[in-house]
Amino acid sequence: MTVDDPFKHPSLGSGVFYKDPRAALDWLEAAFGFARSMVVSDAEGRLVHAEMRFGDSYIIVDSEWADYVASPASVSGKNTQSVYVRLKDSIDAHCEQARAAGADIIQEPTDQFYGERQYRARDPEGHVWTFTLTLRSVPREEAERLGGVQIDGWHR
Repeated sequence: MTVDDPFKHPSLGSGVFYKDPRAALDWLEAAFGFARSMVVSDAEGRLVHAEMRFGDSYIIVDSEWADYVASPASVSGKNTQSVYVRLKDSIDAHCEQARAAGADIIQEPTDQFYGERQYRARDPEGHVWTFTLTLRSVPREEAERLGGVQIDGWHR
């Protein structure tokens, strides 16, 4: 994928809504390492659309532009979704970078029975972000035994 075409995207992205989307752009760069790929402002300078890239993925960062979109900061901190980001390396360093930028680390980096290491962080407006790193490929039977669960389908 090239960024020469600003409308060429992976099959799936996520929109994240903020009361202060310009502050969110700065914070997401500093804390999580996202990179701005498009910022659209109206004639008065208000942000009307922004996109950020992380690896081969993207998110849309936007304001509360309609009555059916809201930042968790506007709805008592509630989240109806969480953004999951797969890292390629250095999950502990990524967590420390997020912490240094002011992220509330709500789950420290922890190894999971299914072969992932992950942490969760809450951004300044209350969005929950989950970052994960594959440590090893775990066979389904082992994951079921270690987790005490039954798994239908397995992506490994």
